[in-house]
Amino acid sequence: MPAPPSTLREKIGQLLLLGFKGSTAADTAIIVRDLREHAIGSVILFDIDMTATIDSGRPGSRNVKSPGQVRELIAHLQSQARRPLLVSIDQEGGRINRLKPAYGFPDSLSHEELGARDDPAFTREQSAATARTLAALGINWNLAPVVDLDANPDNPIIKGKRRSFAADPEKVARHAAAFVDGHRAHGVLTCLKHFPGHGSAAGDTHLGFVDVTQTWHERELAPFRQLIAAGQCDSVMSAHVFHAGLDPARPATLSRAVIGGLLRERLGFTGVVTSDDLEMKAISNRYGLEKSIPAALNAGVDILCFGNNLAYDPDIAAKAAGIIERAVRDGVVPEQRIDESCARVLALKRRAGLLAQST
Repeated sequence: MPAPPSTLREKIGQLLLLGFKGSTAADTAIIVRDLREHAIGSVILFDIDMTATIDSGRPGSRNVKSPGQVRELIAHLQSQARRPLLVSIDQEGGRINRLKPAYGFPDSLSHEELGARDDPAFTREQSAATARTLAALGINWNLAPVVDLDANPDNPIIKGKRRSFAADPEKVARHAAAFVDGHRAHGVLTCLKHFPGHGSAAGDTHLGFVDVTQTWHERELAPFRQLIAAGQCDSVMSAHVFHAGLDPARPATLSRAVIGGLLRERLGFTGVVTSDDLEMKAISNRYGLEKSIPAALNAGVDILCFGNNLAYDPDIAAKAAGIIERAVRDGVVPEQRIDESCARVLALKRRAGLLAQST
């Protein structure tokens, strides 16, 4: 097993979650460079290349073509990484499904369909089937389940894509717990999203600023609270929503009051917090990398996600790492924050069996 990260740049690398182009060893030179030079700690897989879709109007191919191809791709990336990688994917089921039947993977049900059936044992079975598929490929971190409430019929990104189990927080918590159990049975980490709740929103943070001040309700915290208290929370993903009552200045991902105060202090979560994609327009249009990266770290976020799929930047790893290093050097981000987040990421990797307990 490798030694723990010792230099600041090595620690910074563990805090970065990157999307990348390429589906074979031959066309992944850029991400391999980043794994080696910047000690990147996590990657995320997509099936569709959104940048190709934006440029040409036609869907492009990204990282997924077949089960065997994905397995070989992940094995290659792990062989090139300085330390074992968290390999993540959004495999919720239904429409949010990167491993589609068209590529040779099993079909899956949406959270909404599972909630409508309302049989937690069945949800657990479906989750376990998904986790078996992921584990066989080498994917060790599913960015699911969604624990947002079905709280707004006009919500385009949660309700519109059938991603919520239910409007009732108790029901959401029951099915999310079953989902987590199904994954844990096969050694796959999960991630509750999107904190502090995206279900009541009327807008989509992929597209721009979303204010939930008038629509968000305290009950949206209930599934997070219950799963954290029950020890069924491996990690949490932040939402980019803005709530003036929680923080009058910043959206949740960049808010110390929301991440450090509400999630960590009030709900007692001590594990890994990952951001939603920092390239989504709710963040990128208003803050840019230079402002959003230090703010997210100071808020208490541990892993910074750059899906690199809404806009592609082959140098995003170097840019993000450089921004963090300068922020530490200039006293904007305390080095202790980097150490805390790195320690949480390594603990998550140990939980996944990627590192020895003593590493």
